[in-house]
Amino acid sequence: MKKTIMVAIVFFALSNNIQAQLVKIGIKGGLNYANQTGNDITINSSNYKTDAITSYHAGLVAEIKLVESFSIQPELLYSTQGATYKNALEEFKNELGYLSIPLMAKIYLNKVVSLELGPQASFLLSEKNNFDIKDTNTFDFAAAGGLGIKITKNFFLQGRYVLGLTEASKDAQVKNSVVQVSAGILF
Repeated sequence: MKKTIMVAIVFFALSNNIQAQLVKIGIKGGLNYANQTGNDITINSSNYKTDAITSYHAGLVAEIKLVESFSIQPELLYSTQGATYKNALEEFKNELGYLSIPLMAKIYLNKVVSLELGPQASFLLSEKNNFDIKDTNTFDFAAAGGLGIKITKNFFLQGRYVLGLTEASKDAQVKNSVVQVSAGILF
């Protein structure tokens, strides 16, 4: 009986240790350089050009190691995106707050550098702008890609480009475009 209990304790301790090495959970945050791109952006029969805005993203990240050089990295982020719209007479800023869920395939090129590719689904939570139009689509689908660098065993830096594949607006043909620079820690 004592041997069975001892074997069960050793097995449980080893399985927890193995599981802790396969799944890591952490936090990340960083800067967004966001813009909305499209042809002939027209609002209230006026044509506009867009300029990028600087904003932020923050949230939870997990890394699930499948093999030595390949992991899956799901994330749950709050991300602000949008643009500044300008024409000859006026200028206004459109800032959109999304709950973004990227699912990245993480391919380690060596022990430090990883290539990250995958889809991102985003759900609109807030919209802040200086005009009365509320025509933003509530769902945004995008493709994301970038590089990650492990600074230490738990601390990392990432650079990523997120290209919107769906229209961000019901009235204008615009898509979100975001460059992200992040720092994070895995526990």
